[in-house]
Amino acid sequence: MRLLRTEDDGWYVSIFSNEHNHPLSESREETRQWHSHSEIDPFLKDFVNNLRENNMSLNKVYNILNVTHGECTGAPFRKENLRYLCSRLAQDSISEDMRKTARLLDDMKAADPYLSVRVATDDEGSPKFILWCTGKNRQDYVYFGDVVTFDTTYRTNLYNMPFGIFVGVNNHYQSTIFGGVLMREETIVGFEWAFKNFVEVMNGKHPVTMLTDQCKSMEGAIKSTLPHTRHRWCKWHVLKCAKEHLGYAYSKKSGFKYEFHKIIDEIIDVSEFEESWSKLLDKYNLSQNKYLNALYSNREKWAKPYFSSVFCAGMTSTQRSESAITS
Repeated sequence: MRLLRTEDDGWYVSIFSNEHNHPLSESREETRQWHSHSEIDPFLKDFVNNLRENNMSLNKVYNILNVTHGECTGAPFRKENLRYLCSRLAQDSISEDMRKTARLLDDMKAADPYLSVRVATDDEGSPKFILWCTGKNRQDYVYFGDVVTFDTTYRTNLYNMPFGIFVGVNNHYQSTIFGGVLMREETIVGFEWAFKNFVEVMNGKHPVTMLTDQCKSMEGAIKSTLPHTRHRWCKWHVLKCAKEHLGYAYSKKSGFKYEFHKIIDEIIDVSEFEESWSKLLDKYNLSQNKYLNALYSNREKWAKPYFSSVFCAGMTSTQRSESAITS
């Protein structure tokens, strides 16, 4: 069919053919390219939604649909159609999850009048950060909040949002949770918001010591929001990163691992540490190693001699935060 304009800005059919003038699409691969084949029936939508709720990736979902429709023909629609459907399902799920979160916090507030919740939203009104501390968290912090470990290793599976948790120990050396925070970004601004609001909820009490991993954003946020708090690196992360950066020395140079761990675990005198560190680098020809030089420049955050007068409540690692999440 061909349409042309009339002089009075109307339309008229100039050519019309009542017979097909192009080859028909014969294969499934051809027909599913047409917009008429882009619709996904309600049964398949429910099936896809169930797969996505069980954290199936888009590629895996599409492969499953191809198998269920037969290896020769495959799914009757394109992958782009499935991607669009999944994005719509995700938006619906986010809206519903946020409503559930709001209801859950309201229920918690009703049961615990001392619960404190802080929320920061973006320009569209969606939550960027959510921090909460229960009445018991706040009470425990009064007595045991001098030393806090903070870790964001855990991420929720669906939204990939880092979950940070503030943890300490009580007088029986048992792990004690002080609060939790969901974050959409691990930036200096994000951590500044988390630390600032955490301290405000805790009536302005700053930790004496705070243990984290070697995250630069956390370090910057601690400097700006907790200037009187002593920042310490988690020893476990230091050893883990050292093994990753010094794999050759760990595995091939006999004695290096033993001497390196001895410096970290046993030496408590500053001058002895400095001398032993220098001898270790000279002995194993590692004086120009960039990682060890960077580690040495930050020795006040992890080396024992520099914490002899700093209260750490016997903690050297953030693994209490990690274990508190999974327990």
